[in-house]
Amino acid sequence: MISLTVSAVLPSLRPPPCPSQVNCKEASNSQLWILYMSLILTSIGSGGIKPCVVTFAADQFDMTKSAVGSRSWNFFNWYYFCMGMATLTALTVVVYIQDNVGWGWGLGIPAIGMALSIVAFIFGSSLYNKLKPEGSPLVRLAQVVVAAAKKRKEVMPLDPGMLYQNKELDAAISVNGRLLHSDQFKWFDKAAIVTNEDAKDSKSPNLWRIATVHRIEELKCIVRMLPIWSAGILLVTASSHLHSFVIQQARSMDRHLSHSFEIPPASFSVFSILTMLIGLVLYERLFVPFARRFTGNPSGITCLQRMGVGFFINIIATIVSALVEVKRKQVAALHNLLDAPQAIIPISVFWLLPQYILHGIADVFMSVGHMEFLYDQSPETMRSTAAALNSLEVSMGNYIGTLVVSLVHKYTGQKNNWLPDRNLNRGKLDYYYWLVTGIQVINLVYYVICAWFYTYKPLEEVKEEDDDVPAEDEIQHKRLNYAEGNGEVELRRNVIV
Repeated sequence: MISLTVSAVLPSLRPPPCPSQVNCKEASNSQLWILYMSLILTSIGSGGIKPCVVTFAADQFDMTKSAVGSRSWNFFNWYYFCMGMATLTALTVVVYIQDNVGWGWGLGIPAIGMALSIVAFIFGSSLYNKLKPEGSPLVRLAQVVVAAAKKRKEVMPLDPGMLYQNKELDAAISVNGRLLHSDQFKWFDKAAIVTNEDAKDSKSPNLWRIATVHRIEELKCIVRMLPIWSAGILLVTASSHLHSFVIQQARSMDRHLSHSFEIPPASFSVFSILTMLIGLVLYERLFVPFARRFTGNPSGITCLQRMGVGFFINIIATIVSALVEVKRKQVAALHNLLDAPQAIIPISVFWLLPQYILHGIADVFMSVGHMEFLYDQSPETMRSTAAALNSLEVSMGNYIGTLVVSLVHKYTGQKNNWLPDRNLNRGKLDYYYWLVTGIQVINLVYYVICAWFYTYKPLEEVKEEDDDVPAEDEIQHKRLNYAEGNGEVELRRNVIV
């Protein structure tokens, strides 16, 4: 942020002003390098902050199911509300300063705000609940795969209770409870088979040869989540046109609020954010208590159901986009403006408002539900990694959106191009919206199938007051005896939450 601000303030680091917009001097290579390096640093910084801030904030609260169910508010709803307020401030106050005061202050104020946030973060560090790092979870996942591959020829025991578990070894990575054995992806369970060689070295197990059930279930959690996560990629692809084609539409429409004031085309995203902010409050205060009466779920509906509603509303928003574009071109044809790309078509820009409102409502369901799902269903030591998947999803979705536009350009040709560069009135943007609608419908079917077969991760809640539950050393001794052929069977009671 400092580099960006300095490049905007010092005349030597930017090209000279060009009010006429004719024969302007381009930025030099050195000036571009400074700009690009500043943007790269911003990307790296965001990559460190965004995945961790939501999980670190959640760590400050009791996020167990019983605690979440007893609260009258949802952490993720209010997290997104705060992020929405920040975005709204950026799109209004900061943009106003950039346009009317200058880029120096427009970039300098966010840089000062970032510096103040770092100071506040450091001085408040002693008050935070901080979990100690316990090694790379990616290494643990690799160990499970390697151990399962090494034991691919071993025979699975009939009783899954004989698979290797080690409470002491997993204590640091199962603070909120150990993951229980599940029947999915049984090939990975081979990593927990206790062989004679493992039994001889029970005190210091080779984790590249044997893995605990908890560590195997960590990998299963990630594998189960990936299909649900991947469904969100095409949702981002479908929404990417809000930052491109809708702005082009807005430029050709009547944007006057009064005789002297016009709404900037790029400012319409404010309506989507405002809808999301209002929608989050209404969701928390009205929808959840209403839905709770029918479902008995403290959250009203599950994360998967919430995401599904978001997918459906997003499809409706894209259909509305197609219908509005048909209306816009009909008005242009009525006034003989199809061949006048610079002309303002006498149709109010507020025809675009419904699709922005619908996208805001979809975010209330999809975006928040998606982040809550990634946090809740990921292993507790991989929650920041799961949050990073959310950012990766946005990136991939936008790249695929660019790919779809490129393919449309390529296969619709020069004469009948759906998305012409110079005259949108002669294009077929509505056809593009119908194409995106079809992609979303297929994606929704895919999501419903994935959600239908999804299995929530099982957690173990140990009741310490139950004296009948055998000690871990006793359980492990029985497992080793089983591996040595003594035929003892472990008896243990688990409570699945």
